[in-house]
Amino acid sequence: MSDIPRIQSAEPVINGVLKIVWDDGYEAVVDVRPIIGSGKIFAFLSDPVAFSSVRVGEYGSSVYWLDDQSNVIDFGTVSMRQRAEAQADILRVAI
Repeated sequence: MSDIPRIQSAEPVINGVLKIVWDDGYEAVVDVRPIIGSGKIFAFLSDPVAFSSVRVGEYGSSVYWLDDQSNVIDFGTVSMRQRAEAQADILRVAI
């Protein structure tokens, strides 16, 4: 059995922000807007309709989207979890 938590669900909160639930019970809101703004490959995700088409990858290994040319744009479970925990830590310090 793997120690890597798997994504159970992902849903958009607002454009560029996802609510993700992992199989170990951890839930977080993850802001991926800095990534979306960082390169042409992610430009597809700046469209709210496109962003809302998020899917969970096989075995919960990622969240992903298919762009207009059926190219996969994906973020792995480990990177999403690290981003979620880092963002949660920032919020705890700010409060």
